[in-house]
Amino acid sequence: MKKNLMTVLILALLIVNIALTGVMLVSIVGTNKKTAQLVDNITTAMNLELTVPGAEGTTNVPLTDTEVYNIADSMTIPLKSEAGAKQDYIMFDVSLSINKKSKDYKTYGSSETLSGYENLIKDAITATVSAHTEDECREDMEGLKEEILKSVQDLFQSDFIYKVAISGVKFG
Repeated sequence: MKKNLMTVLILALLIVNIALTGVMLVSIVGTNKKTAQLVDNITTAMNLELTVPGAEGTTNVPLTDTEVYNIADSMTIPLKSEAGAKQDYIMFDVSLSINKKSKDYKTYGSSETLSGYENLIKDAITATVSAHTEDECREDMEGLKEEILKSVQDLFQSDFIYKVAISGVKFG
């Protein structure tokens, strides 16, 4: 008799457990759907896209419509350092990818025209890079390229320069 009573008690607790699990599952799924809908509404209202800023033009410009402008000299830039720490430097070569089909290409885009603005471009790059430490540069080189691109685009107030390439990076 005791075994049958224990079996009935275990069965009753099992049924209660399944019922409470079902109730909890229904309430969590409903809440999760509402949260997902809220996030969708917010992103729609803010018109957010799942892309990297500055990368929109990168995939749309074919190589045949691209001109590459190489900054003449390697750039050596002092990096931000902590108080009392030794001064760190970064040295690299910079190339700018230019969209030949852009409306501002005729104004700024040719190599002869850009060479006249080279010192301003170097200054924009130096100002952007010198605000970072060596560790920040090593960890996020792609982010640094995006910041340089943004500063150069801001300089010309145009997006005819759509990509920045950095090569030969050396720290010292």
